[in-house]
Amino acid sequence: MEQVQSSKVTIQDVYWSKYRKLVRETVLPYQWEALNDRVPGAEPSYAIRNFRIAAGLAEGTFGGFVFQDSDLYKWLEGVAYALAEAPDAALERWAEEAIDLIAGAQRPDGYINTYFTVKEPENRYANLTDCHELYCAGHLIEAGVAYYEATGKRRLLDVCCRLADHIDRTFGLEAGKRRGYDGHQEIELALAKLYRVTGNETYLRLSRYFLDERGRSPNFLVEEWERRGRVSYWKGNHSQPNPEYHQAHLPVREQRVATGHAVRAVYMYAAMADVARETGDASLLSACRTLWDNMTRKQMYVTGAIGSTHHGEAFTFDYDLPNDTAYAETCASIGLIFFASSMLRLEARAAYADAMERALYNTVIGSMALDGKHYFYVNPLEVWPEACERNPGKRHVKPVRQPWFGCSCCPPNVARLLGSLDRYIYSSTEDTVHVHLFIGSEASFEVGGGRVTLKQTASLPRTGDVRFIVSPEAPERRFALALRVPSWCGGDAALRVNGVAAAYEARDGYAYVERVWQGGDTVEWTLATPVLLLEARPDVRANAGKAALQRGPLVYCFEEADNGALVSALSIREGAVWTPRYDPDLLGGVVVLEGDGFRDAADGWDDEPYRPFRREIRPVALRAVPYAVWGNRGVGEMTVWLRVTAP
Repeated sequence: MEQVQSSKVTIQDVYWSKYRKLVRETVLPYQWEALNDRVPGAEPSYAIRNFRIAAGLAEGTFGGFVFQDSDLYKWLEGVAYALAEAPDAALERWAEEAIDLIAGAQRPDGYINTYFTVKEPENRYANLTDCHELYCAGHLIEAGVAYYEATGKRRLLDVCCRLADHIDRTFGLEAGKRRGYDGHQEIELALAKLYRVTGNETYLRLSRYFLDERGRSPNFLVEEWERRGRVSYWKGNHSQPNPEYHQAHLPVREQRVATGHAVRAVYMYAAMADVARETGDASLLSACRTLWDNMTRKQMYVTGAIGSTHHGEAFTFDYDLPNDTAYAETCASIGLIFFASSMLRLEARAAYADAMERALYNTVIGSMALDGKHYFYVNPLEVWPEACERNPGKRHVKPVRQPWFGCSCCPPNVARLLGSLDRYIYSSTEDTVHVHLFIGSEASFEVGGGRVTLKQTASLPRTGDVRFIVSPEAPERRFALALRVPSWCGGDAALRVNGVAAAYEARDGYAYVERVWQGGDTVEWTLATPVLLLEARPDVRANAGKAALQRGPLVYCFEEADNGALVSALSIREGAVWTPRYDPDLLGGVVVLEGDGFRDAADGWDDEPYRPFRREIRPVALRAVPYAVWGNRGVGEMTVWLRVTAP
């Protein structure tokens, strides 16, 4: 199954176009200023400064984290997608300035990494466990591929090929090469992309090598730690590496449970799926299916977030999904989207697209403020601002978005994902076009023996009305159109072709309509958007006796701004009817949900913390807003899950 490239898809969507415009006009310029340390009050990035030093254009010491280069690379990839959508002289000028610095920092043998070039040139690849050299290389390669595809310019792609060739000369099973892999996966994903754009099988073999080598015994990460004197790059932590944290505890084909650092995990899983697709490796595909099911059925939040603890930004165990201490890093949900998209290119199963949509509409878009200049790194499902400030166990949770971070992996990751959104809507084979996301767009495909243009008009998340116009290049073309049946519509989906109700074949969550299509054929796909009152299975202890609201792809939350302080005292009235209401003046225009609930009475208490039980509740009107826009009205409490009280 092929993924449609961005040059063949144009997005024109009521909901998503405003975000893509925000990225192009505000987010990318703002982030360029941040990367140049020119945002007042924000933590310095040092990224551009480090490259200037490494390129010999300035003097000084390295600043920031050891993996700081990757922030610039992700930003540059985001710029590439913006340029693919429309020319922009300023963005292209900044991109070329960045490419000049990157090329200038490349060593004669192809190596690029500002930390080791500036600070420790003698210690290249001495600490792959901690220092992210191949991780940074991977993000550079992804940027180089995207920039070449967007502009046709080869300079950055050539830099990336020289770097990849250097890595191939350095790592592998052959005599004289190092056997090992990076502590943070990313190179595997990037090399598969580089193979697809260059056709050079060396890069695909290298990607597969890094996957195959991971988790073999004796464990490389432990052996490397021994060789460097049992010390770590990170101050105060010299303990033996935990292979499970790096998904290196077992060979990748034998892994059955999503474990360790969540971002590393999903980047690796996406690479596994890509390599499985390119090589036909059935054992890799089988492992991907198993890991997907464990992650999304037992370790994913209702918002599409993953990674439940701030200790190691990691998965913990099945159904351990606390709301107030959740880590739920933005990059982890972006990686989940990568994994889902890679699986959809292997096999069309609606479960992949459902999770991709859940993460996109809730955690990912919710991580960025409506102004495009403030961001969440952590995406909790419950916030008590005072606890965030004063409880050491909750200080990783921020009640408002931040202008930048010392470790700012998430903001440019959001920019590059939204910039490449056109790549996640469709996929096609020689006889079928699959529609995974309902986003207004126009796309062209080689299907049914010729070219076909598909124009989609969608109104999500406000309503579930979707319309397609099919335009074959030839007068008639036979192929199947496969439309996802989202889990949130409860199977209530109506199909009409040219105004007449039409039957379809349901398969793996898609509605297949095969026919001879003629120019101007119209397809109406009407999806119900009921307000769903969700419960969690009893194993999810954090949500016992609680419920959450969802309408269409949007999960909702209750904020102090709408419902008053002490949100924890609120409860939903069992059996309440929730009414959707569009408010054009609230948070840029959102559908709010209004329904009946209760508030535990706070009066009648003296200073005692406890008393004999005599719960007093009072009826209140509740209002919920999409989780994607919470935190845009100042500091306040928030929760996704509320208790349910019988009337």
